[in-house]
Amino acid sequence: MRLSEEPPLRALQQGGSNRKPAWCRGEGRSRSHTPPSRHKPPQQQDQESLRANRPSQCSSRSPGHQPGSTLTPLRPASDPGKVEQQQPLRPASDPGSPDVIIESVIEVEQQPPLRPASDPGSPDVIIESVIEVEQQQVYHLVLVTHVVNPGHFYIRYVAEKREGLMLTKKINHLCSGDKGRFTPSDTLETGSAIFVKWKDGFWCRATVVELWQSGSVAAVNACPITRLARIQVFLLDYGFTKAIVLQSEEGTTESLMEGVSECLRRVDMVVQSEMRCWAPLAIKCSLKDLIPADLIKGWSKEAQVEFHNMVGSAAMEMQVFGQDKNSLQVDLRKSPMDRASELPISVREYLVFIEVARFYSPVVFGRSPLPYYAPVYPDINTEFNAVVSYISSPADFYIQLVDSVDFQMLTAKLQACYNATTVDRDTDLHLYCPVMGQACVACFDDNVWYRAQVIGHPGGRKVEVRYVDIGNTKILSVHDLRKLKDEFFALPAKAIQCCLADVVPLDGETWSDTCTDRFIRLAHQKLVTVVAFEMEPNSRLLPVRLFEGSLDGPLANISDQLVTEELASFKNGHAEAPDVWDPPIEDLLAAEGKSDRDQEPLEFQPQLQLPVCLNELKVRVTHVSSPGSFCVQLTQNDSQLKRVSELLNQEYASMEPQEVEWKADMYCAALINGVWERGQICTTVTSSSIAEVLRCDFGNKVKLHVSNLQPLQPSLVGSLMLECTLYDIRPAGGQSTWTATACDFISYYLDGASAVMTVKEMTDERPVPVTLFCSNRMGSYVNMADSLVSEGLALKQWKPRNAVVPKPEESVAEPQVSGEQKDGPDMEKRGTPPSPPACPVLIPPPSSPTSIPAPSSAFPKPAPRTHLSAAKVRTQLYRPPELPGHGHIQMTISGIGEDGLIYARTHQAECQLEKLKEHIQQRMKTLPKQTPFTWKSVLGCAVIGPNMVWYRGQLLEVQRGEVKVRYVDYGLVENIPVVHVYPLLLCEDVPQLCVPCQLYGVNPVGGQWQWDAVALLKALLLNRCVDVQVMELPTDPRGSLTVQISMDGMNLSRILCHHQHATMDKHAERPIMIPPAPLLDDWEISTEGLESPEVPVLGPFIYPVLPQEGEHFSVRIKHLRTPNELFLWPVEGGAEVDEETLEEALDRINKDAGSLPQLSNFLPGSACLAKYSDGKYYRATLMDFVSVDPVRLLIQHVDFGSDDTLPPSKLRQMPAELLRFSTRALKVRVAGFKAPSVSLETDMLPYQPKWSKKAVQEMIGLLHGNISASVVATEPALTVLLFDKKGELVHLPLVSSGLADLD
Repeated sequence: MRLSEEPPLRALQQGGSNRKPAWCRGEGRSRSHTPPSRHKPPQQQDQESLRANRPSQCSSRSPGHQPGSTLTPLRPASDPGKVEQQQPLRPASDPGSPDVIIESVIEVEQQPPLRPASDPGSPDVIIESVIEVEQQQVYHLVLVTHVVNPGHFYIRYVAEKREGLMLTKKINHLCSGDKGRFTPSDTLETGSAIFVKWKDGFWCRATVVELWQSGSVAAVNACPITRLARIQVFLLDYGFTKAIVLQSEEGTTESLMEGVSECLRRVDMVVQSEMRCWAPLAIKCSLKDLIPADLIKGWSKEAQVEFHNMVGSAAMEMQVFGQDKNSLQVDLRKSPMDRASELPISVREYLVFIEVARFYSPVVFGRSPLPYYAPVYPDINTEFNAVVSYISSPADFYIQLVDSVDFQMLTAKLQACYNATTVDRDTDLHLYCPVMGQACVACFDDNVWYRAQVIGHPGGRKVEVRYVDIGNTKILSVHDLRKLKDEFFALPAKAIQCCLADVVPLDGETWSDTCTDRFIRLAHQKLVTVVAFEMEPNSRLLPVRLFEGSLDGPLANISDQLVTEELASFKNGHAEAPDVWDPPIEDLLAAEGKSDRDQEPLEFQPQLQLPVCLNELKVRVTHVSSPGSFCVQLTQNDSQLKRVSELLNQEYASMEPQEVEWKADMYCAALINGVWERGQICTTVTSSSIAEVLRCDFGNKVKLHVSNLQPLQPSLVGSLMLECTLYDIRPAGGQSTWTATACDFISYYLDGASAVMTVKEMTDERPVPVTLFCSNRMGSYVNMADSLVSEGLALKQWKPRNAVVPKPEESVAEPQVSGEQKDGPDMEKRGTPPSPPACPVLIPPPSSPTSIPAPSSAFPKPAPRTHLSAAKVRTQLYRPPELPGHGHIQMTISGIGEDGLIYARTHQAECQLEKLKEHIQQRMKTLPKQTPFTWKSVLGCAVIGPNMVWYRGQLLEVQRGEVKVRYVDYGLVENIPVVHVYPLLLCEDVPQLCVPCQLYGVNPVGGQWQWDAVALLKALLLNRCVDVQVMELPTDPRGSLTVQISMDGMNLSRILCHHQHATMDKHAERPIMIPPAPLLDDWEISTEGLESPEVPVLGPFIYPVLPQEGEHFSVRIKHLRTPNELFLWPVEGGAEVDEETLEEALDRINKDAGSLPQLSNFLPGSACLAKYSDGKYYRATLMDFVSVDPVRLLIQHVDFGSDDTLPPSKLRQMPAELLRFSTRALKVRVAGFKAPSVSLETDMLPYQPKWSKKAVQEMIGLLHGNISASVVATEPALTVLLFDKKGELVHLPLVSSGLADLD
């Protein structure tokens, strides 16, 4: 005897017999149960049957109850000492077992193990009164017993361990000795219940899945025990199948029965009653809402292995979400070491994280990871010592305080706890599925462990972390992460994020690499003296000043060094605010009183006027079209908006409508929702009396009747709205326009929202580039451009390194002046407003005895800096190509343009191209030096490819960060980064080698070539040698040749017209047929006797003769395509020709089918014989080619009406004698009804979406029986009416049910 184990996949696919399982054939109440279907999987059959016959205490037991014993006493929560007495339950075989058991369960604190819903026909009923049940998330401890894939596995409840031990002991007792042995007269059937020996002394319950009989290859449903050769069983309590092979060394009946008894035991009627108390312990489960990463390939082997390694043999926490058919929808979670600090590991989230599965509709848990304590910030305006641990830029770096002894011991403890040997032994420290914000321990490049925090998931099982004690970030593999123990949460994060308080970049936006490198050399990993200042609102950066310390010298301010070296500039033009004299108190009181007396009313400003400072403007978003166009109002102009509204109401509230001829761009006063607003007419108003109006102060457009419009007074013309665009981003996906998703995203968050805006560049053009910050739910401001980039809806705009532009000399030594002087013409010339001062500075009057030195005297005048201006480079186009003359020529197609132009090279140009490439590579040994230049005068250029090969190109268009280039020797067009294009000519004496061509006498559909037509041209022509007939030469040497192209004798224009991509001109209806190039030279070769005989093309089939119009005749429906389009055959008529029927002729030909020659002529409409799925050949007609690789042809069975797609190997030449018989399927249209105009059905026919599948099914049912037809019309299509045996129209029930409409 040999015992083998197989995966349980086939157990779900096999059926059983129609007989009931063994324990469903007992006496008493179990007879009323419905046996499971033989088509159900054995797992479902056994579990349903056991639950259906399980007594009341097993089908719905109380928590803690074990089968075969009395109920565990329960303690109500209100009275811990009170015990609810209950009667013990008896097995179902006991005739005195009650049919109804009433239990009173109060305040249940734990839930019983869940199982799939049992059979509703259970004979016993339990009525429970459950009061105040805990409805929160309930988790059960389970063991995974068998895994097929994450969507199919089996578990056992840990709470049923005692029940399992009792069941095993009971089964071992029933199978001990000679109990339950099979006899030679026994017969085993599929679906029967038996006991199977798994190990020595260990027997299990099982059901028979498949049986194999001696001498038979296929499985059987029933087999005598003496002829049993192999059996496959499903273990109910473990969830997998086993295959057992029975072998007898002697071959006698006694030896065979002895082998059967060694591994199988039967279950008799008495044992059945005893087994009813235990439902199958293995529960089929599936991870909820989890699908394979690749739906086509399904669950991979890696997913199964990872799932098995994750669950292992340890107990898991299981949360049940519901039931799907016969399996529970669950999630498994690995229990944490310490529930107070660790998040349980979700198996679903882990499989998604390692990218072997993905969520269909994931369930989000509300528990968030435990964060680190925030770092301890130093006192304000106090000196302290620190070490700069990490620098990103002068505006973003981290420092570590050095006066803490605890941090010096932290690193040593981390290494002792997380060294390699300890981690290998303690596998629970591995972090399988890190979540955003989770605290962890990460290994750095020096193989030292540091505390870290997860900040991103770049994919590929990689995690981006930030080292909280250093400040730097790094992308690591998930294998380099470990869980953080509680003892390491006690200390707060050590790294404090800071920024220099005094300085800003030279250009006011970004820090240069030179400045950052210099700052790193001055401060990185050095002990510095730090002075901290108060943090700004909504900012995580601590403003500080850093001082380099020395033993024998004063402290040096690092900010001053950066400014001195002209790598940065002070925020307010000076390092510190100088000491000033307070003005006399009398002057302050006089100035305050004068301001109160001289306050004037608000002056009306109809036009928007931006403030001098364009940073951090508070705005209100009024209209959003896209990230590239939205409108805002400045909140400081709210009073002006209110003033405009008051003036409009005063002017137009009582005015009568006027007859005005409204034209485009006219200003008007528009009554919108009962409020008068300023507007502008978008288009000239026609007779419709509906005008499209742009709301001048809001930015959106509305449609109004002309009666709501009035001419706007010239004094009120203007707009308080500013059209803006997000700065430094561009649409994702390589497109020039924003997608609808990006527009919806930004409109959802910005429409009507308040925001903070900074104008990046103020010009007269609209929209104005700005950065926009909007408050999120947490109260912090979020950059909308960065949000679009993070969502994958936008890309950062490529920006070249800014050239260093010197400031005017007077700006360095500019004395401090008042605000009125700053608004003078000098500021307008500079074009950029100054930054507002951080704090107001009082200037003493001229009479003050103490004068304040100007900042210019405090700082030396810097040396003038060089100005790197962009050089103007001019290049010419490459020489035009050498055009071939009139006549026939062979050319190779090198490119297809999006406009349908075909780029081709002659054979001579092909040879010249190889020499040109070799010459260019020899000449261009190194890359030219990159210098700033403009692209306005560049026409010809050189392009360096990714393979370091040079190409000649022509500049077509300049975009942001990219240029559009056409390769002049190939014809291809690409968008290339600027760094790969150089404004120089390569071999300028060599003309362009590819010639642009256009097809002769062909007009594209729609006036221009569509993308599918261009795709067809690329598939047919690229890199192919074709025959070209030059029809016309262009007048411009750079123009396009007018040609006709043929491929192997087929005209390209005809192919395009056949695919309905173009139409032919009348003068070009007959294209010139260019013979294909000869494959051989002009040799005298005789082909006599080598040519195969021509196969005659058989004529069309004969159609049956139909009665006259109006006559009724019996028909047989052969095939139905839609309810009103089908194939039928008149029953009456001559079926025999020459005393032989069509069926007899086909039978005679199929007997000698091997002698039929294969089909060699594939003309559409020709007759042939097609092989059907039954292996016989039937008459058919060729319809069309479906595919070329592999070759597939569409045929139609003329005697049945159905279509099929077959390879040429299943087609044969049809003998001409079969044309004597008329076709047995005639395509007709059924009159009297049509598809419904409105259908409530959702399941429609894919090839005719107007008809539902339900209508087809109903029509098929109506066409059974005696059907007669009457011809209504023969043109343009054969149309009939169909009648049933009562003489009524067949389609009337279809119309009455709403599945069709009368026609």
